[in-house]
Amino acid sequence: MCGIAGILSSQRNVNPAAVQAMTGSLAHRGPDGSGLWEGADGRLVLGHRRLAIIDPGPASAQPFVVGDLALTYNGEIYNYQEIRQELQSRGHVFATEGDSEVIVAAWRQWGEACVEFFNGMFAFALWDENKQVLFCARDRFGEKPFLYTGGDGYFAFGSEYRALLNLDGLAGEFDHDRLARFLVSPADGLDRGDTTLFAAIGQLPPAHVMVVDGRTLERRQNRYWHGKPVRLNRRLTPQTAADAFRDLLTDSVRLRLRSDVPVGSCLSGGLDSSAIVCLARREMGLDAPYHTFSGRFPGTSADEGPYMESVAAVTHPLRHDVEPKPEALLAELGRFAEANELPVDSASQYAQYCVFRLARQNGVKVLLDGQGADEILGGYEQYFAAYLRGGATDSPLLHSRYGEALTQVQPWHTRLPAGLRRLLARRLGKGSDLAFGLAGDVRVERRPPPADLHEALRRDALDGFLGTLLRYGDRNSMAHSVEVRLPFTDHRIYELIQALPAEYLMGEGETKRLLRGAMEGILPDMVRLRWRKHGFVPPQVAWLHQALLPAVEAAVEDANLSSLWDRKWWRGAIHRFRAGDTSQASSLWKVLATEAWRVHFLGGIANRPKFQPLQ
Repeated sequence: MCGIAGILSSQRNVNPAAVQAMTGSLAHRGPDGSGLWEGADGRLVLGHRRLAIIDPGPASAQPFVVGDLALTYNGEIYNYQEIRQELQSRGHVFATEGDSEVIVAAWRQWGEACVEFFNGMFAFALWDENKQVLFCARDRFGEKPFLYTGGDGYFAFGSEYRALLNLDGLAGEFDHDRLARFLVSPADGLDRGDTTLFAAIGQLPPAHVMVVDGRTLERRQNRYWHGKPVRLNRRLTPQTAADAFRDLLTDSVRLRLRSDVPVGSCLSGGLDSSAIVCLARREMGLDAPYHTFSGRFPGTSADEGPYMESVAAVTHPLRHDVEPKPEALLAELGRFAEANELPVDSASQYAQYCVFRLARQNGVKVLLDGQGADEILGGYEQYFAAYLRGGATDSPLLHSRYGEALTQVQPWHTRLPAGLRRLLARRLGKGSDLAFGLAGDVRVERRPPPADLHEALRRDALDGFLGTLLRYGDRNSMAHSVEVRLPFTDHRIYELIQALPAEYLMGEGETKRLLRGAMEGILPDMVRLRWRKHGFVPPQVAWLHQALLPAVEAAVEDANLSSLWDRKWWRGAIHRFRAGDTSQASSLWKVLATEAWRVHFLGGIANRPKFQPLQ
């Protein structure tokens, strides 16, 4: 896990100081080493910041250069040992024990198709001197970022926005409409497609490669993975499907335990992270030290302590807990906002930030986590509407548990045109929709409802909010130089899930039915059979009452309040919250988080020195 950056020019020499500044801004992603490599003719400079996990000695330091090939790489190829054995059988000789050299050899052997062999999370740029191309790639789900920009005669890339915004000519100008759409409807995200919030910066989408011509800087982009269902050689029963899934998930955990430094796990008490902890323990054995890290909210309904205890009772980990506090959030709001680079939609991201910091404080650089299970396996109750729409069998149990999620009738006022709803809300001084507090109108994309469960899962996992959740995890972990690995985002698991009947996934009124069945006898039933999902969410209402509301009020009254907001509306919203209208909590948080981002991230970028990309 690392930070990468580079500049390629078609004619002029690249300014090495610019790439040095780019990697310097990424030091948190790689505190264990830094490197700069300059091509023979000066038209390419690659930079790297290293978080040493696999083969941590100097042999695998980056940029990694072998003959005519040079690589700067962020991530992990979990199956690198198997790929290396295949390449050795084809005559390749290796000088290191790391996965960087495997990427280089795989490019020599298979060219652009090399990424199809990789099971991992990755973003890299590989220069081929003979072919005069820069080959750029990103993993299937987009766990690792690849951002880029282009100017007069150059192409530049980096792991984070801050790296590119070091370059002269790139300002922090952003798309106000896109930000407003995200704030109103976070499921739309800021991470879809090849554009970003910043007009001058693009992103390589997940499961894509890009080839940049070193002479002309022309770019060719191609999608190498589409998430198609695996071909099953026989129809699986619910039991054999659960067995096949458990085998895949176990193997995914096994691969993600590979490390030359200690590995631990996040443990929230929910089904996903608890399953990972149990499988990791089975793989490692009870004698090996294994650390878990949890966020706790004692004395509130958000606390998951009893469920964590039930998992700990059978796995016997070395437990570490942190209790995020609203006062601490206020004290480091600027640092948190700056680390995330974009506004975050919930205070839960601060809790995640605290858990990752706890791991680093205890000397654990690698964590397994359960992110991705909900979007891949069917973990949200709102998926039941798509499940039934696809022709699945209804059941009384489903309605008794998730009746609200299945209700198709909207309140009369939500069916009014957006402009009329907004007018009524302002006249009546009522409503909690964040759109009412925007200074201008916002049009939220209304995609037609998915036809069935599998379409809903494809949409969310491959072109939806999972990408934003993965960005949160990347920035919050990298802020503390911690690598997070996600067993549920193994592409083999996704391909199996897409091949199974919908009732195997959400039948009998069960979310993530396949996971529950697969973990029978492994995961305590207290966790395995919980039907009501509880996300890792702090008591946001209480936090506002305890400490955050004065900060929201100060932001609203600040003379430099963003032009996004209608100050009068937010004054009223604060008054209503104080009077007991807790429905305002989510929107008030978003005002605070967005203003903190604008002041601390954008303000910090504006005050930094800029570097000319070319000499």
